[in-house]
Formats: sequence, structure tokens, C-alpha cells
Amino acid sequence: MFGKLLGPEIGTLIQERNFSALKEIFSEWPPVDLAELIGDLPVEEQVVVFRLLPQNLAADVFEYFKYDDQRCLLQAMGKEDVVKILNEMSSDDRTALLEELPPTAVTGLLQLLSPEELKIAKNLLGYPEKSVGRLMSVDYIAVRDDWTVKQVLDYIRENGADRETLNVVYVLDEQGKLVDDVRIREFLLRPLEVKVREIRNENFVALKVTDLERDAIQIFKKYDRTALPVVDSEGRLVGIVTIDDVLDVLEQETTEDIQKLGGSVALDEPYLAASTAKMVRKRAPWLVILFFSELLTTTAMAFFQAEIERAVVLATFLPLIISSGGNSGSQATTLIIRAISIGEVTLGHWWTVMRREFVSGLALGVILGTIGFLRIAFWHFAFHAYGPHWHLIALVIFFSLIGVVLWGTLSGSMLPFILRRCGLDPATASAPFVATLVDVTGLVIYFTMAMLVLKGTLL
Repeated sequence: MFGKLLGPEIGTLIQERNFSALKEIFSEWPPVDLAELIGDLPVEEQVVVFRLLPQNLAADVFEYFKYDDQRCLLQAMGKEDVVKILNEMSSDDRTALLEELPPTAVTGLLQLLSPEELKIAKNLLGYPEKSVGRLMSVDYIAVRDDWTVKQVLDYIRENGADRETLNVVYVLDEQGKLVDDVRIREFLLRPLEVKVREIRNENFVALKVTDLERDAIQIFKKYDRTALPVVDSEGRLVGIVTIDDVLDVLEQETTEDIQKLGGSVALDEPYLAASTAKMVRKRAPWLVILFFSELLTTTAMAFFQAEIERAVVLATFLPLIISSGGNSGSQATTLIIRAISIGEVTLGHWWTVMRREFVSGLALGVILGTIGFLRIAFWHFAFHAYGPHWHLIALVIFFSLIGVVLWGTLSGSMLPFILRRCGLDPATASAPFVATLVDVTGLVIYFTMAMLVLKGTLL
């Protein structure tokens, strides 16, 4: 809010070259608010502002920019400004930027790094995509077992300014292997002469550098941590992952799942940043698949054309039957996909889920079937709409809704398990796909029930 209010004022000060006033304003703002403020300025003015900021503050502000804004700003900046920002950025944020850029651009930017930062950047980029290694930061506080509390606190005061977090201190042995992680409060509350070995308990949780990012989300949630250490195959501490990075991953994963549930391929970039052509490419495949799937519905209706001609009243209830099955299937698949994504449900729970959904689907079907039966009965007595066989038509609707809702619930809940078992993303069991599947089978259930109940009367 304040950024929008001061935007014009900042622009005026830049035009007037009143740099002293600008520095005074910027000194009072936190980096996240500064990023919002500067992001509203033209890119030429952004370059001017970044030159005024202290080097460490400029890097902090830059990290809060969105990827597209970072890329545009780097292109507009001079080489010296780019060098300052890249070398001052936290290692994890810099890796996130570099992995989004084309290889040629990455090569050019790597050449601007200092030897120490270049080694760090290459190591992090060398880990597989979507792994914890790409997500971690190498800026942490590590101490030895034989240090005293005073030595630890002195070390933190001397080296802690540029570290990712000071909430947790990591204890290493002579080979660099992780021995324990100790909360900073343990050092603050102990006498200065106490040794680190007297405080630690070797009860810690660590991520492996090759773990997937989405697995890290579950571990953070399970142990309720703000930071977790990352170790290599030999147990050596190589970095840490903090909760802010995990929240970014969680947002990306959730966005992709929601987009897939809607029946499209994940965009992999902000909606407004995606071109119209890319939007079409992402959405067209599923629409085409669903279109061809719906053609099966036409085939099923053609198969029962004779029954529809003899009992036209059946056609009036088709939208009711189809939508009920699709809605129940969409409900079930959405619930199960979400449960799988947050670790509440695993493949081993498939039988439990099937039993629960069978009972749920049956109960829901009876509820809707009863409403459908009563609706037909009311319309008959009020308007004499369905003739002498109204009760048979009502029974067809009653039993058809039970069958369709039960089938929709079971198929919607089991399809994510099948996809996961095949190594696919359960989110691809999108609600539209389940609805299309239930449309076709719902027609078969409906007309089969009609042939059984109405045989010898309307059929």
C-alpha cells in the first residue's frame, strides 16, 4: 500500500536527482516493501534506485523480485551492478534465478561471480532439478563439539550477519559430518563455560541432498521446523533449507495441481506472463482428449436410441443423471488427490478408501435418488406429467441415481491411486476427465436400469 502511495514521489525525486532524499527514504524500508515500491517504477528508474542502495540491501531487495522482473533488471543494469548483486545474493535464491535462464545467459552470469561464489553456484546447479540440492543455501552457522558457549556466541557475532538463519546452530565433527542441530536459545540460556557436547543430544532430522523438493515439504510439516540441514551420502553437512523456500515450493506444487485439476497442463509460469499461444498449447491437449471422450457419450446415446424414441420422457432426465454422476466423481477425486498430495493417504490405503467411498457413494446415491423420486411424485400429482407409469419412471430415476453416484464416487476415488501406481501424477485425474468417464458409464447404467424396470410397459 505504501509503495503505491510513494511511487510518484520516488519518480519525482529521481528526476530531480535528489539522491540524498532517496537514500533517507530507502533506509527506513524493509526489503520486501522496497521491492514492491521499486517494482512499480520504470526499469530505467529501477536501475538508478539499485545503484543508490547498499550492496547487501540491493541483493536482498532483488531477491524479492519476480523472475521476469529480475531478468529485465539484469538486462538493463551495467556489468558492475550485476556483479555486486549476483555475488551478494543468497545461494539458494541465485540458483533459483539461474535455473530459469537460458544456458547461454547462465554461462555469462557465472563468469561474473567471484571464484568462491562460482564454486558454490556450480555445485548447486550440479544437483538434479527439483531436488533439495537445488533448493538449499550454504549460508549457515556450524560449530565444533569442543567449543564453549562463549566461543559459539562470539563466532555468531562475527560471522552471522550474512547467514540464512541464526535460529539453529549445526554441530560438526572433524570430518564435517553433522552431529546435531541445536536451537540458539540453548546457547543463550546456558553458562558461557559450558561445552557444546554438554548441550547437544544427537536427536536431529536431516534432508538428503538428492531428496525431492516435495518430500521436503512433508518433513517440514511433520517436524514443525523452520530450517533443516542437508547432508550428502556420507552424512557431511552441505547446506540448509529454510521454511520460506519450502513455502515457495508448496505454492508451485499447489498451483500445478489446481491447474491440472481444471483439465489443463501446468503453466510453469505466472498467468499474465504466459503468451496466448502458450496458453492454447497448454489447454488444447486435454480439451481434445475430453472432446473425443465425450464422443463416446454420443455413441452410447445412439445405442439406446430406440429406447429413447419409445419413452421420450427418459431423455428429460439425462442431464440430471449425468451431472449427478460427474459431480460425485469430481468430489471424490478432488478429496483423494489432495489427501495424497499432503501425505494423508498413500497407496497402501486404497482398500480403506474404497470401502469408505462405497458407503459414502451409496448413501449419497440414496439421498439424491430419494429427492428425484419425490420430485417425480410431486410433479405427477400436481400436473399429471408422467402418465400412469409415473411410479416406474420414479423407480428408474431412484435406482439410476444410486448406481451412477456410487460408480462416480468409486471411479473418482480409485483413479488417482491407479495413476500413482503407474508412476503418474494423480492430479492428472482431473475433475473434467472423471466427469467425462462417468458421463459415458452413467448413460449405460441409466438406460440399462430403464430397460429392466420399464420392460413391458413403456419399453
